[in-house]
Amino acid sequence: MAMFSFDIVSEYDKAEMNNVFDQALREIASRYDFKGTPAELEWLDDKKGFKVTGNGEWQLDAILDIVRKKLAGRDISQKVLDTSRDFTESNLKATKEVPFKAGLDQDKAKVLTKLIRDSYPKVKTQIQGDAVRVTSGSKDDLQAVMTLVRGKEDLDFPVSFTNYR
Repeated sequence: MAMFSFDIVSEYDKAEMNNVFDQALREIASRYDFKGTPAELEWLDDKKGFKVTGNGEWQLDAILDIVRKKLAGRDISQKVLDTSRDFTESNLKATKEVPFKAGLDQDKAKVLTKLIRDSYPKVKTQIQGDAVRVTSGSKDDLQAVMTLVRGKEDLDFPVSFTNYR
């Protein structure tokens, strides 16, 4: 019997994030309520996140809303943004660093394997570094697992599927 598999990983497409960045910059430049303000979006070191600058927290939130809209338009999960860091204010400017979440640690992988095992006992899961390998003899079961994981709203990290076999 043939075995089929795929990997669940937590990563983002760098090219798509580049497009999101460019589109957000264009919208920030064209918005009337941002004219004459320090509203700005920059890359964090080596494109691992965004640095958002604005007049105050309200402007930071407005810029992050623009970024979220651009992410949604490109079918990228908003969970990729780590907005847990506080903003800092100095010289009448507020800045916030928003790194991207990537990589499954052991705890996140265990949450995924338990979720899959509880719902689909016939499907085998295996933690392999920063990925979870899901294996089954039925492609339908694998598609059902994908639907289950995509539909799980309380996961606080983005998931994507790779390595279909």
